[in-house]
Amino acid sequence: MRSRAHAHHGHEIHQLGTIGWLRAGVLGANDGIVSTASLIVGVAAAHASHANVLLTGVAGLVAGAMSMATGEYVSVHSQADTEAAAIEQERDELAADYAGESRELTEIYVRRGLQRPLAKQVAEQLMQHDALGSHARDELGLTSTAQARPLQAAVASALSFSVGAAMPLAVATLTPEPQLIVTTMLVSLLCLLCLGGVAARVGGANVMTGALRVTFWSALAMGITAAVGTLFGRIA
Repeated sequence: MRSRAHAHHGHEIHQLGTIGWLRAGVLGANDGIVSTASLIVGVAAAHASHANVLLTGVAGLVAGAMSMATGEYVSVHSQADTEAAAIEQERDELAADYAGESRELTEIYVRRGLQRPLAKQVAEQLMQHDALGSHARDELGLTSTAQARPLQAAVASALSFSVGAAMPLAVATLTPEPQLIVTTMLVSLLCLLCLGGVAARVGGANVMTGALRVTFWSALAMGITAAVGTLFGRIA
């Protein structure tokens, strides 16, 4: 019974630990498929040549990957700067009022359910071991595993986007021009359906709901882009 409870507890930790990376990977791949497939479908609907459609797809893949990397780097770097400033402020507060910071940590543990004497003892022992680390973890919610890593996030976003974007681009490359729009949309939506289902499954959400949500909004995006491409193709 104990081993089963331990295994279940470990599984929950695994899910929570991977949810951030899962979200980033799924969003990147999803954006890659949707944006590149929409570009391909929109340009093809405007009666562009097969070569121009492929050129648009390649440009969309490169531009999208660079945009994802840049946006993620700037965003996560801003988060890292905020975290560094918060830790520096905490360091100054510890130097100025160590006893007050100890009382603050004690109150945190009391609010979490410890009796005050025990909370005070825990706070004092943890601060003797690592005062700044204790406050960073329990007051600010910062840990070494959760710290922002801008470059890592940028590379991961660019790669996940590129992997997703490569799929509709490969389909467009191998599909004859008359069937290009329908085939690209169908294969892309099938991949998005599976991607949404897997993400929901690993994240503990309803698989059908997650899969259908991703597929519906992606189909809408492709449909609108195709309509715009058709309109401009007629005007031109």
